[in-house]
Amino acid sequence: MKDYRRLALALSIVVAAGCASTVPAPVVERGATAPAAAAGARDLYTVKSGDTLYSIAREHGIDYRDLIAWNSIETPNRIRVGVQLRVRAPGAAVASGETVVTQPIGGMAGVEQRSLDGAPTAVAPSPASSLLKTEPKAGKLAYSEEALAQAQRASNGGTPVLAKADPRPEPAPEAKPQPAPEAVAAGPDDVPWIWPSAGKLVGQFSESGSKGIDIAGRAGDPVVAAGDGKVVYSGTGLRGYGKLIIVKHNATFLSAYAHNQNLLVKEGQSVSKGQKIAEMGNTDSDQVKLHFEIRRQGKPVDPLKYLPQR
Repeated sequence: MKDYRRLALALSIVVAAGCASTVPAPVVERGATAPAAAAGARDLYTVKSGDTLYSIAREHGIDYRDLIAWNSIETPNRIRVGVQLRVRAPGAAVASGETVVTQPIGGMAGVEQRSLDGAPTAVAPSPASSLLKTEPKAGKLAYSEEALAQAQRASNGGTPVLAKADPRPEPAPEAKPQPAPEAVAAGPDDVPWIWPSAGKLVGQFSESGSKGIDIAGRAGDPVVAAGDGKVVYSGTGLRGYGKLIIVKHNATFLSAYAHNQNLLVKEGQSVSKGQKIAEMGNTDSDQVKLHFEIRRQGKPVDPLKYLPQR
């Protein structure tokens, strides 16, 4: 009888264990979510010393003008070290539920300025109020044949500039000022130059400094083409020149007109000697003036050796 009871007890334990093993384990479904900050981190770039808006845009494969628009940059002449910039279109960030805030690190950061030749000139902490200026000194390219080609491609949506007539009607040329006596042409490619402005000469050409001459005046004074030619650049893509126009006169000579207040001609447009092409200003400059250059086969030369005496 005792053996029977022991056998019955053992069987009941086995049956109970078998029933317990058939109960399914609880299943917990977990959503695979990642912090929004991790998703948005790839859309931000922290400005380092030596960066320009153009170099940041090129590194991320975007247009520098989009970079300015996405980050609501009002004064692109200086960017602060430590600032986080959005490098992807805002619509893409909103679609993925990200929140991106651009702000400087530490409240005050060093601002780096660079000269026309690209060398750093000063790095110093600057409050936000000292960064206000109407035109850029950073985020641009130094003036060179390669920089001009890049600026031309940027202003034409990334496509090479083609030498073709502007399909839009050209503005009627204004009354031409009385030109001073012209320099005597000495060769088939020489240009019968005239002065681009009637103002006072305040800066001269230097091999190691200024690549042209500076002519003083008042904001809005007319700037005229120094010779017949075609506009090959009209914009603000070259560092240190502000609103700039470049005219190609022939296979040898170019002329450049910088720091303008308003540009009155567009790329591809033909201009006549003495035609008003811009209005004098102080963009990317500390005073109202016209910076005028003559480049012979791409190399800057002293304009006073080509302009007529006055």
